[in-house]
Formats: sequence, C-alpha cells, structure tokens
Amino acid sequence: MADNVKPRVRVPKSASVDEVVVIKTLISHPMESGQRKDRDGNTIPRSIINRFTAEFNGTSVLDATLEPAISTNPYIEFSVKLPESGDFKFTWYDDDGSVYEDVQSIEVA
Repeated sequence: MADNVKPRVRVPKSASVDEVVVIKTLISHPMESGQRKDRDGNTIPRSIINRFTAEFNGTSVLDATLEPAISTNPYIEFSVKLPESGDFKFTWYDDDGSVYEDVQSIEVA
C-alpha cells in the first residue's frame, strides 16, 4: 500500500433532472513506474493506480484503465447526466492490491 494515499472528490450537492454535472476526482498517490532506482541502485517497485471506476446507484458510469505514464496524483474529470438522486461510488485500484473508495451523494430535483 502506498503511503498517504487520499482520494478527493467534488460532486455538486444538487442538480436538476437530466442536468449534465461535472464530477472531479483526484487521488494523492506517488505513481511509481517501476523504472527508477533508489540511492543504492535498487529498482523501486512499480506502484500505480491502474484502474478507476465510478458508479451511480450501482450502475457503472465510468471504468478507466490507467497506464504507467499517468502522472503522480491522477486527476479525472467527467460529465454525467443524472435522472434521479443517489450516490456515486468512486473506486481506485492499486497494483499492490489496495483499493481506495469514496462515496458522495447528490440530490436531484
């Protein structure tokens, strides 16, 4: 597990029916490619967020595969049209098997 990993998500508190809203996510993560060496010449093990998913009320709205070339602290922004109130579940998957999650609610009127 990478140290000090912290997901941050910005979801509007409310929206109108069928309004397109912008969702912003960022996760603090070093994203080590596995190609660098430490001071002793040993290869630093690869540790990247390799997959990100977003679900709304249990339905997948985004499923992204991330590759080693992605930057430290990956930022993902996407738009979605919401038919009803509910919960977003955001999940980040790390190479080492760690899973980071965040849940945010939105009220649609």
